[in-house]
Amino acid sequence: MKNYLYYQTSEYDCGPTTLCNAMRYLYRREEISPELLKAIFMYTLDAYNEKGEVGRHGTSRMAMEFLSSWFNQFGKSKNFPIHSEFLVDNQVYIGQNSRITSCLQQKGVVVVRILLEGDGHYVLLTGLHGGMVGIFDPYDMSDNRELAFPGVKIVGDKPKKRNRLVRPEIMNSESERSYSLGDFNAREAMLIYNTDTRETPDKTIEYMI
Repeated sequence: MKNYLYYQTSEYDCGPTTLCNAMRYLYRREEISPELLKAIFMYTLDAYNEKGEVGRHGTSRMAMEFLSSWFNQFGKSKNFPIHSEFLVDNQVYIGQNSRITSCLQQKGVVVVRILLEGDGHYVLLTGLHGGMVGIFDPYDMSDNRELAFPGVKIVGDKPKKRNRLVRPEIMNSESERSYSLGDFNAREAMLIYNTDTRETPDKTIEYMI
C-alpha cells in the first residue's frame, strides 16, 4: 500500500523528509528498501550554520546532487526501478517545455528548493492540476501561520498526494515571496521517477496558463 506523506520533525529536516515523501509517493511501502532510507539520512542535514553547528542549516545542494547520483547507482546495482536527474539555476522553472513539467506529466516527482517566509525550504511537487502545481509542503503551519494568499490554495483532503496548489507564476517568480523559486542562481531541483510507472507525456494537453 502507499503511505501517507508526512511532516518534518524539526526546523531543519525538510530535505530528508521530502526525499522520504518522494519514496512514499512513488512506491508501495513493501517496495521501499531500508538502504534507500539509510542513504537519505546519512547524507542529508550536512549544512553548517553561522556558529559552525552541523545540520542547523538544513541540507546542502551538494548533498542533494550526490543523492540524485546515488539513487541512479542504487537502481542499477539493485535492479530497483528508480531514475533521478538534478537541475540547477535557469533549468529550474515551471513551464510548457520545462523538464520539471515533463517529469510531472510522466508521473514523476520533483524535490525542489523554494522560499518559505524568506528561508530556503524543500518541498515535493507531485502533479499538475487545472493550471496549478500540486505540492506537499512538509512544514506544518497549523499554528495560525498558514500561508493562504491569492495563487496558493490549501488542500486538506489529499494526504497521500498534496497539501497545496500553487500557481506557476508564483513559483517562477524571482522575488522572496513564499513558494517562489527565487533567484535563478540559487535554484535546484531533483527529478525522481519510478521507471515501472513512468509514462510518456501527452503533448496535446495544455498544462500551463
